Amino acid sequence: MSTLYVTDLDGTLLNSNDRISQFSMETINGLVVKGMQFTYATARSLVSASVVAKGLSTTIPVIAYNGALVIHPATGEVISSLSFTEEEADYVSGVLRENGANPLVYAYVDGAERVSYVAGRENAGIRRYLDARKGDRRFRPLKDEDNLYQGDIFYFTCIADREELLPLYEVFSGDERYRCTLQQELYRPEYFLEIMPVNASKAEAVKKLKEIWHCDRVVSFGDAINDIPMFEISDACYAVANAVPELKACATGVIASNDEDGVAKWLLAFGGIPCV
Repeated sequence: MSTLYVTDLDGTLLNSNDRISQFSMETINGLVVKGMQFTYATARSLVSASVVAKGLSTTIPVIAYNGALVIHPATGEVISSLSFTEEEADYVSGVLRENGANPLVYAYVDGAERVSYVAGRENAGIRRYLDARKGDRRFRPLKDEDNLYQGDIFYFTCIADREELLPLYEVFSGDERYRCTLQQELYRPEYFLEIMPVNASKAEAVKKLKEIWHCDRVVSFGDAINDIPMFEISDACYAVANAVPELKACATGVIASNDEDGVAKWLLAFGGIPCV
């Protein structure tokens, strides 16, 4: 049987230093050479993911922005791209304005991928996000909100305290037009609120890849609540030891942590072997 192996990056394949260990890199690349069908699914953009996953063999497309984008990293070929309708984007922007939110707005502006934000209004969480990606050509700082919601928008991110973001989460998580997640940043106190088109999820993206690559089964790995939909459509799913309790509760099993090369060790032991 042909199996597609899909792993989350942050907190799962990446260790606490946001790196893939040499052991994990060599193990996975060696298995890919032998024919293992392997990819990753992340909330990161392809630009950000490509930095931390540099050197990792991905012979099939990867999943970015929690499923809003499926793209082949080597060729840039877009397999699937989801965005908001104009009405949906207008509603989100209206709610964000009413609540005084300062979002990062991901869109294609004049055909180029951009991350727009109002400069000078950044909180500590947003500054850390921007500082960690210095030189990123997608960034589009603006002096005001006049053009903040310009272009073909496909993703919104707000970074703040949980209490500040919870009212927004309650609005969008209860609206069937959107998919919304609220979770704490790894190793940090702030929370990320992410708003996506309703069909944008790791689960939907994995199902597309499974069909395109004619795979019979899916085995997935993760650590956070945004991995739950992916786990639910997988034939087997494994939470790393450092995963949130909600994910462990719906996992086939719990493996070693991200700092102990849990994913690579499992793949070395069982990759390519059907799981019961």
